[in-house]
Amino acid sequence: MANDALREDVNPFVEDDHEDQQDRELVAQARAGSSPALEALCRRHQGFLYNLSVRMLYCPQDAEDATQEILIKLVTKLSTFEGRSRFRTWLYRIAANHLLNIKRGRMEPAAMSLADYGRALDETPELDLPDAKEVPVDVRLLVDEARIGCTMAMLLCFDREQRLVYILGEILGATSDLAAELLELTSAAFRQKLSRARTDLHSFMNEKCGLVNKANPCRCEKKTRGFMRAGYVDPNNLLFARERVRQVREVAVRNSETLEGHADLCSDVYREHPFLESSDLAARVRAVVTSPEFRAAFEV
Repeated sequence: MANDALREDVNPFVEDDHEDQQDRELVAQARAGSSPALEALCRRHQGFLYNLSVRMLYCPQDAEDATQEILIKLVTKLSTFEGRSRFRTWLYRIAANHLLNIKRGRMEPAAMSLADYGRALDETPELDLPDAKEVPVDVRLLVDEARIGCTMAMLLCFDREQRLVYILGEILGATSDLAAELLELTSAAFRQKLSRARTDLHSFMNEKCGLVNKANPCRCEKKTRGFMRAGYVDPNNLLFARERVRQVREVAVRNSETLEGHADLCSDVYREHPFLESSDLAARVRAVVTSPEFRAAFEV
């Protein structure tokens, strides 16, 4: 097989027959008993699965656990792939169902509305940035962490389905037809849910967020130290901010199904988030599926 068949981070939301054929070749080899093909298949998709998971669950550790669980489901359910859809459609339907039904993550609130979050932002004091000599990382990274963490937390104000709809349709750029298929909705129902999520989030950001509306007083720089005091930004353990990372907009497709006006500004805030690198989950999955206990349980 050509070396490019092993390329990582294949975009699952682009209708690409060549990439789908490479997936199918790996599937056929894996089902014939090739462990390297199975690992390559996991590695091709772990990047997008992880980034989908981290936006659903906020906590990177929870997202890695969820991604590993999804990849193990890929292994155990691979024999049920009948080839009637693209492999990526089949896999991301499994991912969507898993993320909608997974137990609540350690940083996922039981219930929080955008109004609740707005009050919490208002109560966060506005302070000067910390002295660069007093923190172990570049102050700019702390501001990035505050910005990314704050806007990621806004997504947690949605219920899981609404959150997943927004992530798929607005951030990662899945078309309404594809996203509807993943969520087992009609295209019209998906578009309606996406429109509602856009309206709610964009209205909130337009009223609160200085990134979207410069008339708003809320600024990431002013809130950074307050977030540090509250424990949301830990200079010794940054969750999201990294030097020299790709942004979501560099790897995700731009969906033409957008709203007019400030909607683009809001989606751009999220598409400028980092496309996060995960641990080598494919290697972890290999260790799990080659264990005697796993093979005995699933007859792999």
